[in-house]
Amino acid sequence: MRLPMGLVAVLALVGTAAHAAPKGAEARMIATVDAEQARTLRFLEVMVNQNSGSRNLEGVRRLRDIVVPEFTALGFTSRWIPMERTGRAGHLVLTHKGRQGAKKLLLIGHLDTVFEPDSPFQTYVLNGEKATGPGVGDDKGGIAVILAAVRAMNAAGTLKGASIEVFLTGDEEEAGSPTEVARADLVAAARAADVALDFEGLSRENGRDMGSIARRSSQSWSLTVEAKSGHSSGVWGANAGDGAIYAAAKIVNAFRTELPEPWLTLNVGLIAGGAEAEVAEDNAHVSAQGKTNIIPGEVIARGDLRTLSPEQNRAAMRKMEEIVGRPYPGVTSARIAFSEGYPPMAPTEGNKALLARLNQVNATLGLPEMQPLDPMKRGAGDISFVAEYIDGLVGLGPHSTGDHAPGETVDVPSIWTQAKRAALLMTRLSAEKSAR
Repeated sequence: MRLPMGLVAVLALVGTAAHAAPKGAEARMIATVDAEQARTLRFLEVMVNQNSGSRNLEGVRRLRDIVVPEFTALGFTSRWIPMERTGRAGHLVLTHKGRQGAKKLLLIGHLDTVFEPDSPFQTYVLNGEKATGPGVGDDKGGIAVILAAVRAMNAAGTLKGASIEVFLTGDEEEAGSPTEVARADLVAAARAADVALDFEGLSRENGRDMGSIARRSSQSWSLTVEAKSGHSSGVWGANAGDGAIYAAAKIVNAFRTELPEPWLTLNVGLIAGGAEAEVAEDNAHVSAQGKTNIIPGEVIARGDLRTLSPEQNRAAMRKMEEIVGRPYPGVTSARIAFSEGYPPMAPTEGNKALLARLNQVNATLGLPEMQPLDPMKRGAGDISFVAEYIDGLVGLGPHSTGDHAPGETVDVPSIWTQAKRAALLMTRLSAEKSAR
């Protein structure tokens, strides 16, 4: 007998719901996250009230001392990697050795915030389902999610067999230099792992939680143009040429007209030109001097380049170098230099498969499927340094608004949702064999 289509649909939904409903250890993890909400919020409050601006090295170390006991109580070992040689405090690594041969999970977050000790924004405030404070979302909220998730796993007995390494950098907001030193240990951890889960903030669009499988790069560049100088009456002439400012304008305009393509943006953040020009040591200020009757001899410009893949990044840099290397009237020297920056995290098939796994968890939790977030709507982060070596997901931390500004606010219920997602996802992944 053929059933009516409507009834078939209803039966399918019932079957899916019954199959996906949490039970056993997963039900225990969900219940534990809810039962420990007050405990998790107290931990978050203590973290937020400890200033840990990227340049506050002692503050970052004090936050480390707050975090470590919470994890060692669950069987994690702790390791501190000093980074004073890069101008930063260091990184905290918390390791849980599980079943031999189990898939190895790398959890990424950070201890530091953009709020230094001189910021007026220093205190945690809870108001119903919203909490404000420096780093309450980015990324102390992420650390709270990690702890709530592994506590839930411990209560359900699934942590015992899980191989987890929590890597909390102390300089995500302002990376130490050189970057290759500051991120060498994170890269080494990724090379030894199977999956990377990033616990920065959850993205939402129109009220719907989104899955992040890609992040664009962030790379600064500096352009220097030198040209013949002299009396302005000779400008445009065969001997004097156009001067440095005209040349720089042509170069920047060529960037704008010749580089645009999907996922790529190029910004000119500051520029100065005149008889003389220079950039300050902080790379955030430029100055120039000259007169209206002097052909400008120097221009300095700085900006950033953002791309979605290593290939796109290399091609863009080659194109910019080619533009700078063209002949310009009167120019004696034109050069461009690129910073180390944050590499891109491309939307690989492995990352897409991880999002599919997360959506299986969403089905179990009765939550809507998460669609991939447009990479144009997500900035660079630490997971980008390991994206070349390992599959990953971004945005497993809580949802927050106003990040990086006084008034940063976290949506408290999102902490519980994200902790449940993370606990179930990590438990399922940990039951699989490592490919290493």
